[in-house]
Amino acid sequence: MAFMDEFDRYRAEMNEKLLGSGHLGIKRFFALDTQAYEDGALGKKTKELMGLVASTVLRCDDCITYHVKRCVQLGVNRDEFLDAFNVALVVGGSITIPHLRRAIERVDELLGQQ
Repeated sequence: MAFMDEFDRYRAEMNEKLLGSGHLGIKRFFALDTQAYEDGALGKKTKELMGLVASTVLRCDDCITYHVKRCVQLGVNRDEFLDAFNVALVVGGSITIPHLRRAIERVDELLGQQ
């Protein structure tokens, strides 16, 4: 759990620095990002899984960790994660495998705590 605690602490601290800078463009992007994952024609759970797949294809470990955490909070189970990882693997190719390894480690860590 130490990794997830440190991830949350660092993310919150750096987001506060960025948002505290007063830069309008940064604030607008953060707001747009938050709004994109709200319920709409697609539910939050589906949107977070989409974010997870996109983050995996783009190979952003911080984004993957964030979306894994959000997915767990929204009730995604291990089988649903594996289906999403399969889509990411098909779209992103074998270059995503190291990221999938770290992702499943996070999933198992978080699901094991429930």
